[in-house]
Amino acid sequence: MGLHINSLSIDCRDATALAEWWTTALDWKIVGVDPGGDVWIAPGTSPEEFPGAIPFLFIETPDAKSTKNRLHLDLVPDDQDAEVRRLEGLGATRVDIGQENDDVDWVVMADPEGNEFCVLRSYEG
Repeated sequence: MGLHINSLSIDCRDATALAEWWTTALDWKIVGVDPGGDVWIAPGTSPEEFPGAIPFLFIETPDAKSTKNRLHLDLVPDDQDAEVRRLEGLGATRVDIGQENDDVDWVVMADPEGNEFCVLRSYEG
């Protein structure tokens, strides 16, 4: 017997809007919407198209985000500076969760609902 990850669930106020933001940020697709408004996104429309990737499930909740995430994404771009600028253009913001005093090579950002994620330096640089 083994376990498999079905999805990474993200609570949010507006599942459709946040799912659409992440599809643009990651160049993914909306692959499902349930009658309650929860939205799934993934790199392709079937698991065969994205082996090893974990789909995201956006679940609507009336609760506002109030503290730093206990789980976050680390994203690796080809060009860190260009990607940070692109994400800022989409509505992401840079956030300080204590890293400003450290000499770090990643940028902490937040999506439009305040969920933190990091943009790492590329593997080549």
